[in-house]
Amino acid sequence: MRTGFDLVLDAKTSLGECPLWSVAEQLLYFVDIKRGRIHRFDPQAHSLTTLELAEEVGCIGLAAGGSFVAGLRSGIWRIDADGRPVRKLADNPEDQTISRFNDGMVDPVGRFVAGTVDESREKGIAELYRYDRNGLARLADGLLTSNGVAFSPDGRRLYHADTLRYTLYAYDYAPQTGTASNRRVFARFGGETDKGRPDGGAVDLDGCYWTALFEGGRVQRYSPDGALLAEYPVPVRCPTMVSFGGADMRTLFCTSASVGRSEAELEAFPLSGGLFAMRTDVAGLQKPLFNPEV
Repeated sequence: MRTGFDLVLDAKTSLGECPLWSVAEQLLYFVDIKRGRIHRFDPQAHSLTTLELAEEVGCIGLAAGGSFVAGLRSGIWRIDADGRPVRKLADNPEDQTISRFNDGMVDPVGRFVAGTVDESREKGIAELYRYDRNGLARLADGLLTSNGVAFSPDGRRLYHADTLRYTLYAYDYAPQTGTASNRRVFARFGGETDKGRPDGGAVDLDGCYWTALFEGGRVQRYSPDGALLAEYPVPVRCPTMVSFGGADMRTLFCTSASVGRSEAELEAFPLSGGLFAMRTDVAGLQKPLFNPEV
């Protein structure tokens, strides 16, 4: 296993997030939230194409035909393969002046599980939602920054972080109904000298959870019982999310942020906003496709 992440694309994102591997296309998708962009990256050709949206895009899930389900500021949308909005599936029910959709992922049977961010950073209005054919349903509330959504290999555990509270939770999850219960603390982060806090995450075939530590400059791997197994440096201070991909699903991609960082930090970490990758000994889970009929 490698000992850290290397740059694969100097993407210069403002707030890079939601890397997502398409097995069918052998391409990596990721978003730039603040600029309202979905990027499509071909690692073999080292080529990048960009889809421009009219508003901020916090997260995406793949759907049939190369289309997407996406969490935007205004709500959950279907987006076609060219980045054009097709249909709004659900409104963001929160105060959209200080709330937008943030991190999200398709669950094991095709629902979209996505949460919001409280941009006031203090009111705790953010929530975690499930979207299916019955509409939007709340899974957790009272959050500051909903993040880190990922599922165990059997689909019966949901991971979810509240980034600004430095806490990663685990829930019992019922794939048949999309209900989450028995929330408990999986891991806590941060300290007097370490501001690293859990951002986006991914699960490997061994059931271990990987998390990018925003302002922590590294990615950590945890066992299913919450033990810290390893950590790997990223050459930026603010990695944002990890996701497995590549032909054998053993490449761990990692996005990062440059927005809101000081001039001193950007000088010290000039690759901020880049896309990074590391080879791993264990493969990751393939992401299910969004199914609007579930």
